[in-house]
Amino acid sequence: MEDLLIAIDHRDPAWIAIAFAFGLLFKQLRLPPMVGFLVAGFILHLIGIEGDSFLRAVADLGVTLLLFTIGLKLRIGSLLKPEIWASTSLHMLGSIILTVIFLLSLGSLGLFAFDGIEFSTAVLIAFALSFSSTVFAVKMLEDRASLTSHFGQIAIGVLVLQDIVAVVFLAASAGKVPSIWALALFGLIPGRFLLHKFLEWSGHKELLTLFGFVLALGGAFLFELVGMKGDLGALVVGVLISNHSKAKELANTLLSFKEVFLVGFFLTIGLTGLPTWETAISALLLLLLIPFKTVMFFRLFTLFRVRSRASTLASLSLGNYSEFGLIVAAIAISSGWLSSQWLTIIAITVSASFVLASPFSLMADNIYQSYQKFLKRFESAKRLSGDGDIGLHGHSILVFGMGRIGSAVYDEMHDQVDGQILGIDLDDRVVERHIKKGRNVITGDASNPEFWSRVQHHESDIHLILLAMPNRESNIRAAEQLREHGYKGPLVATAKYGDDVEKLLDAEIDEVYNIYEEAGTGTAKQMQKFLMFPREDTPDQIKV
Repeated sequence: MEDLLIAIDHRDPAWIAIAFAFGLLFKQLRLPPMVGFLVAGFILHLIGIEGDSFLRAVADLGVTLLLFTIGLKLRIGSLLKPEIWASTSLHMLGSIILTVIFLLSLGSLGLFAFDGIEFSTAVLIAFALSFSSTVFAVKMLEDRASLTSHFGQIAIGVLVLQDIVAVVFLAASAGKVPSIWALALFGLIPGRFLLHKFLEWSGHKELLTLFGFVLALGGAFLFELVGMKGDLGALVVGVLISNHSKAKELANTLLSFKEVFLVGFFLTIGLTGLPTWETAISALLLLLLIPFKTVMFFRLFTLFRVRSRASTLASLSLGNYSEFGLIVAAIAISSGWLSSQWLTIIAITVSASFVLASPFSLMADNIYQSYQKFLKRFESAKRLSGDGDIGLHGHSILVFGMGRIGSAVYDEMHDQVDGQILGIDLDDRVVERHIKKGRNVITGDASNPEFWSRVQHHESDIHLILLAMPNRESNIRAAEQLREHGYKGPLVATAKYGDDVEKLLDAEIDEVYNIYEEAGTGTAKQMQKFLMFPREDTPDQIKV
């Protein structure tokens, strides 16, 4: 124990405590705690504190776990869809061209760090700023419980393709290509059978968690070993086991660890460089490009037939700069392509883009509602596959959220209503599993206004609705959508925590069941049978 205390710098606990304090403060302001972590990093740097190896190691581990859990939830086939690969390619090209023109224009005016900027330098900076932050976007999607939603999958697909471009750049900038042994990585595809077996043998507790770390870090190590980006390795290994029934459980198991380690990442972003007035103003000028970057995403998505709401929410998730820009700047400075001040400028720009994007991501639904009529003008008349109209005629019960609770309710009520029950879940893979088991389930997000715009109006057939989605806010938004669309029947919802019950009731939900309390009540009722009708061979008391 003493050796461990010696290994930890005395400042590390203080930094973590400061990060907690700022995270708590920003949470009270209804902003994501990650913004507080960023601000904490800036303040620590302003008083002369620099990051050490411990904090960098924690940050690297957090990013590796993040990419691994993305892989667990990624649908690899989605990357081949035009709305993802074409939008990503065209957006990167358009973003680079726009940024180069902007930088050269500022340079011609002799403004701050842009004075006398060369074309090659402008292209390099534009490339660094053409990426969106995987860490930030995924964190925001997780907070909204939207990772598996349509717009969430579009955003993740764009981020994954951008990561592939990043791998190519890193290899080229290092003046090398991946080792010939990189071809051996294809052996992981047939080898996933063995990974699945180990996943099954790991059970549900500490071994499962430990195996998750082995997979994430092992995948990163293998890819680094053959000259490829380690984070990509973690993502690929996650994808290899994503179709296993325990993939979701593993992702949930690693969630707390990932959240803690990512605190280090956001702190290190803030600790990157101490700004001057010139670098700070230069960074703020670069933030002027973010609205154009966001609008460009929106227009490309709608051109490829994504509905306006999904396009809006995905664009707002991607409307930021990436931490990869820091890597590009560091490589360029070490190679003599950029002056050292650009590392500080890009660090401030990336950090400030997170602060700027956070409230817009949180208010994405309100923003869309406010400008819905205008944004819908850009929708294509043709619909993507699986994005057509939905008919509810002939169903008397709807179950939103087909997890364990929703599935149990569906099975219990199915025969009572002669099969006139419909399950709805936003995860395509969950829907596919239910269909294979003979359940009537479709893909949809009840909290999404676009879902209700697809529904053909037969509300009178619906007599009861259960909201069993895992996220409280999703259930509240779904209730609001249902009431706005004229549903006046009973609404029942599930809750995980006691303080969620009152908030759900305030959202005009008629009945709320705390799943943990109800589980205890149900067990007690089963136990009462044995008190009422004791077995003859059951002893009256336990003898010690």
